[in-house]
Amino acid sequence: MVRKRIGILTGGGDVPGLNAVIKSVTYRGSENDIEVVGLRRGWEALTHLNLEDPTSRSHYIIPLNRENTRTIDRRGGTVLHSSRTNPSKMQKLPDHFVGKDFPVSLSTKGGIATKTWDLTGQVLANLSGLGIEHLIAIGGDDTLSYAGKLNDLGVKIIAIPKTMDNDVRNTEYCIGFSTAITRASDAIQRQRTTVGSHERIGIFRVFGRDAGFTALYTAYATSIRCVIPEYKVNLNKLIQLLLEEKRANPSNYALVVLSEGAGWEGYKLQEYGEPDAYGHRKKASVAESLADEIKRRVGEETITSDLTYDLRSGDPDFMDKLVALTFGNMAYDAILEGKTGLMSALVEGRYDLVPIPDAKLGPRKLDVASTYNTERYRPIYANKRGLPIFLNRAS
Repeated sequence: MVRKRIGILTGGGDVPGLNAVIKSVTYRGSENDIEVVGLRRGWEALTHLNLEDPTSRSHYIIPLNRENTRTIDRRGGTVLHSSRTNPSKMQKLPDHFVGKDFPVSLSTKGGIATKTWDLTGQVLANLSGLGIEHLIAIGGDDTLSYAGKLNDLGVKIIAIPKTMDNDVRNTEYCIGFSTAITRASDAIQRQRTTVGSHERIGIFRVFGRDAGFTALYTAYATSIRCVIPEYKVNLNKLIQLLLEEKRANPSNYALVVLSEGAGWEGYKLQEYGEPDAYGHRKKASVAESLADEIKRRVGEETITSDLTYDLRSGDPDFMDKLVALTFGNMAYDAILEGKTGLMSALVEGRYDLVPIPDAKLGPRKLDVASTYNTERYRPIYANKRGLPIFLNRAS
């Protein structure tokens, strides 16, 4: 009898906790005599895999078992590696597919025409060739948007949300968020000594392209001001608030944390480099821009610190390990029950299975009215009774 086979992949940016998901699924599979196959480098495994080439198979496929996953949950990152591959919009065909016929799209932006190929047919062929009956996709909005597409095409798939931005819809929590806030809080607390010693304004930048969860919760935990993408602050007012706080502080310093996608009235965020597979370009540092404006307008010296990549590095904290293990086990249980099109989630503080988010709705955003003090540019601390543990509700 052919054994049931599950595939698992991680896409997009790495976060602590991913390895715990991989281990939990693998261990559960061994108890039910179900094979678990690791698809390496995210969706690239299913677009670039050449089933006829042993080298390609070893590059993109790894059988998972209790022996090779025994200790992986003790560290961060992902043993399966990752990539930002969008199979429906490939800007370059893998070498062994050059000359073959795939659906083509042409788009023009800024006067530049871009040609992309849709390799979804090849993804389906590779899943069939590998004998994968059920797929677990771990990722953020971009990775899960393609998971939703595969589900619509009949692939049995369960999703697990991960992003330290915490902006996936239908869940209050994504793997990586707790560790990111822990790391950011620790870094800011350490750097208080330097910022205070030099009597400056400390400006910290964290990830958050479209949503301000990471900046807001870091500010909440460290009692400092923050600027988020969901609300454009008044720059003169922000500077005056920081100066007032600096003067009132016995050590003569003030701190503020900004999401990478944050800004102020009249500010245009600069982007650079080529768009990635999902159309995102790198953003110039809003922290550096704020530092320049403070120096230009009031002559104050600043210290800027980019915390972005450090927040997703290293080992998971307890919360991320707990949630990752639970999300993985929930996904596995859903597979045993034959379910598809669902995502492990936290809703009203309880674990649940919810539909994979509709990609057309975009990322989840903060509710400014209930979370952000638009007069003081701080988190709102009052009126939290009755909220779930992470102080927000799925949307």
